[in-house]
Amino acid sequence: MTVTLTTSVPEVPHATPRLSTKKERLVRASAHLWRVQDARDRVLGHLRLVPDPLGVRYRAERLHLASSSFRLVGDFWSADDAVAALRNG
Repeated sequence: MTVTLTTSVPEVPHATPRLSTKKERLVRASAHLWRVQDARDRVLGHLRLVPDPLGVRYRAERLHLASSSFRLVGDFWSADDAVAALRNG
């Protein structure tokens, strides 16, 4: 008899959040991460889904190339607010 032990839960991709404006679009980067691109396909930053006890939060982040890490712009209750922070920041 063989016993298989699973030590992690597989990533389940979430549906792409819908934005109320067509100024930006979301391009999936991983199961919980999207690149935010403007109409000219410039990357403004990233949108990440973050679990919260009160529901799902939308985290706006920018990639810092020198350190290869993400810098937090802010956590928001709506994808539109997170994308607006990337657009205006």
